[in-house]
Amino acid sequence: MGASGSPTASVADVVAVLDGRYPPSWAEGWDRVGLVVGEPSAPVRRICCVVDVVPETVAEALDHGAELIVAHHPLLLRGVSSVAATTYKGRIVHQLIRGGVALYVAHTNADVADPGVSDALAARLGLTGLRPLRPAAPGSPAAGQGRGIGRVGELPAPMTLADLTGYAAEVLPPTAWGVRAAGDPGRMIRTVAVSGGAGDSYLEDARRAGADAFLTADLRHHPVSEYVAEGGPALLDAAHWATERPWLDDVAEHLRTHLPVETVVSDLDTDPWTVHAASPASAVDKESRS
Repeated sequence: MGASGSPTASVADVVAVLDGRYPPSWAEGWDRVGLVVGEPSAPVRRICCVVDVVPETVAEALDHGAELIVAHHPLLLRGVSSVAATTYKGRIVHQLIRGGVALYVAHTNADVADPGVSDALAARLGLTGLRPLRPAAPGSPAAGQGRGIGRVGELPAPMTLADLTGYAAEVLPPTAWGVRAAGDPGRMIRTVAVSGGAGDSYLEDARRAGADAFLTADLRHHPVSEYVAEGGPALLDAAHWATERPWLDDVAEHLRTHLPVETVVSDLDTDPWTVHAASPASAVDKESRS
């Protein structure tokens, strides 16, 4: 209880709720999830949910008076020998500690959860009848109950790839990157696979799932070129941040439901690509005719 007698959560309470929804054992072996900074006994009244832990989102959390940040991407994914303030990540750690802000990360364990990161992405497109794109491996800690990477579902009504690309750009958080697609613009799309974050390692999963199109991020030239040439599903490439930002709303609601806390969802676009200029339509038409 707080000084006024009102219920107050602690950092440990928040960790327990998040660990219950996204068990750390579900994370990939290379991942680094869970509590990163913070005293377990410290009180928490407001939580800020972000995709990336960067100086700008930490400053945003401080401006909102948050005592804890829930982030999707790990701050300390690879080993470090120092968190001195002379290093980029060290400065962030110092910023957090000085501000009395704890940090918790849910990454690949939130990716495979049901509901998880890709469920929130699928909901933006209105997909129904969801199933995992790559189910969690049998015998793994996350196996069963619909868990796994990505989701496959059905659009409310079929649409062309060109229309789906425009629709995705409208319903996803806005970025300079936007959404681009590979495939016949007139191809009819009904079954769509999605995977929040980098997804080119799941191209074959999308083919095996019978998807007409696969929306993800960070697709590369050669894999896309070969995949489309071999008759795979059409591909939609969105900004990494935009494919994971929808999950923040879900985790914020879950925290409000289970704890006496307020939540703030960051809409600060932390995608590194900040400028986009489309080629003039006349130049594109000229090239396509040559």
